[in-house]
Amino acid sequence: MANIIVGKAFVLGDNIDTDQIIPAEHLVYSTSNPSELKMYGKFSLSGVPIEKSGLPNGSCKFIEGEELTSGYSIVIGGKNFGCGSSREHAPLSLHVAGVKIIVAESYARIFYRNSVDGGFIIPIESIEKLNDKISTGDEIEIDLGKNNLTVMTTGKTYNLKPLGSVIEIVRSGGLFNYARKKKMI
Repeated sequence: MANIIVGKAFVLGDNIDTDQIIPAEHLVYSTSNPSELKMYGKFSLSGVPIEKSGLPNGSCKFIEGEELTSGYSIVIGGKNFGCGSSREHAPLSLHVAGVKIIVAESYARIFYRNSVDGGFIIPIESIEKLNDKISTGDEIEIDLGKNNLTVMTTGKTYNLKPLGSVIEIVRSGGLFNYARKKKMI
């Protein structure tokens, strides 16, 4: 995993809960069967109401048509991202859909831990509210070494909070892989 992540942004509002990230009716697929696992990506963010999506009149969706992955690799959220139940499938579904990183003002603790512990996705916090400064479809560059995000569309750069050792855990593929790598287990 590189220190620089480049991709298109998908912007969401505040209080995106785990049932909006992956609705309960889609939890029927096996995570150990590769063809069924893809369905978690297909239905990722399918429960987000239009008023929280940051999309003008539903002009685009996170997953288009019959696709199994998204054209958006960066999610920009507001406060309390991943609130709700402790559903481990929520960060998994975003990972399967092709999301590499989520930038939010704050996270529900359990979502943050599930993202890191499973090695699914990098959850990084912004220093200021960004979901009203960035638009869905903007090209974004995130430099994890410098802890900043640049909106390539506008040239504006915003600071992010440092990840610390969290990045090593995600890069290792999760907490257990990290512990093995460090000879902790």
